[in-house]
Amino acid sequence: MPGKKKYAFIFDMDGVLTDNMRFHAESWVELFRDYGLEGMDAERYLVETAGMKGLDVLRYFLDPDIGHAEAERLTDLKDFLYRVMYRGRIKPLPGLNEFLDAAAKLGIGLGIGTGAGHANIRYVLGLLGLEDRFGAVVSAYDVERGKPRPDIFLRAAELLGVEPSSCIVFEDALPGVEAARNAGMQCVALTTTNDAGAFASFDNILDMADDFTALLPAELTAKLLLRQSMTF
Repeated sequence: MPGKKKYAFIFDMDGVLTDNMRFHAESWVELFRDYGLEGMDAERYLVETAGMKGLDVLRYFLDPDIGHAEAERLTDLKDFLYRVMYRGRIKPLPGLNEFLDAAAKLGIGLGIGTGAGHANIRYVLGLLGLEDRFGAVVSAYDVERGKPRPDIFLRAAELLGVEPSSCIVFEDALPGVEAARNAGMQCVALTTTNDAGAFASFDNILDMADDFTALLPAELTAKLLLRQSMTF
């Protein structure tokens, strides 16, 4: 197929394109306080459920039997709090734009696979000026199952026309790294949300970094090729 991509980079959005996961966590904490949930703090959200879609977060922390309509209402309320409270603090992770430029010059497909809803995707990509940078944008609300299931990343790979084994996922959250592993994808772990030690149990970590300044697309695809060769 003319123009078919050999490799693809699939980025989680929150905590990867921008260091904003604590903003989401604090917004959830504010919401849960109104519903009488004691002992909830930002750290607990970040460790246990970061990257999961709103329905799964609410069922995990608030009510395992919460219905879809009520979960959507509460998630929308939390997202409104997030957008109002943190609009001026959404900035690209250092080195991101240069990294995307370098990957695009190498012909690497670029996609997003995120647990965020469509409104938050538009909000963040708009603030970062990245609306037209990605060939595929997949939300948890576009697939049946959110992270840590592989559906989001598999759908992004499908839209980009790249085999899952030739995709590298960029993630900050443990459920996201697990989702990448479940999709048969290698992962670059960004330490914006978790420290390096939190990823020790995963066998699909290709590289690890604080941001994009020291990452080179050509080196990552070379590492992926080497790891692929070791599986045969």
